[in-house]
Amino acid sequence: MLPKFFLLAGLVIINLSAAAQDDQTKAIYKLVDNYSLARENRDTMLLKKILTADIDQLVSTGEWRYGLQSAVKGMLESSATSPGTRTLRVERVRFLRKDLALADARYDIRNDDGTVRSMWSSFTAVRQDGTWKISAIRNMLPAKK
Repeated sequence: MLPKFFLLAGLVIINLSAAAQDDQTKAIYKLVDNYSLARENRDTMLLKKILTADIDQLVSTGEWRYGLQSAVKGMLESSATSPGTRTLRVERVRFLRKDLALADARYDIRNDDGTVRSMWSSFTAVRQDGTWKISAIRNMLPAKK
C-alpha cells in the first residue's frame, strides 16, 4: 500500500511540475510577442516594461547596444530606418534555471515591396520580482548556402 502512495504522489508532483513549466513557457512566448508588438508600434513604454535596465543587444550589423536607454533608442531608430512588418516566431524555449530562459525565434521583416529579410533572434529572459523580462537579444543573419 505504501509504495503505491509514493508512486501516486510522485506522479502528481511530476504533473504539477510539467504544468508549471508549460505556464512558464507560455510566459516566455508572451514576452517575445510583447517585444514584437512594442517594436511594431514603437511603444517605448512597453519596451521599458519588458526589458531589463542592463539589457544588451547585438544586432545583425554587428552593433552592440548596452543598457536600456541605448537599446530602446536603437530599436526605435532601426524601426524607422528599416520599415516593414516585423514577425517573430518562437521555435524553442530552453530553461537554464527556473528564473533564466533562452528563446530562439525566426525574425522576418516584410517590406512594402514584398521582399523579406529573414534572421534568427535569441532572447535571454530573466525572472525579476515574478515577472519575465528580456536581458539580452542576439540577432543573426542566416548562414548562406
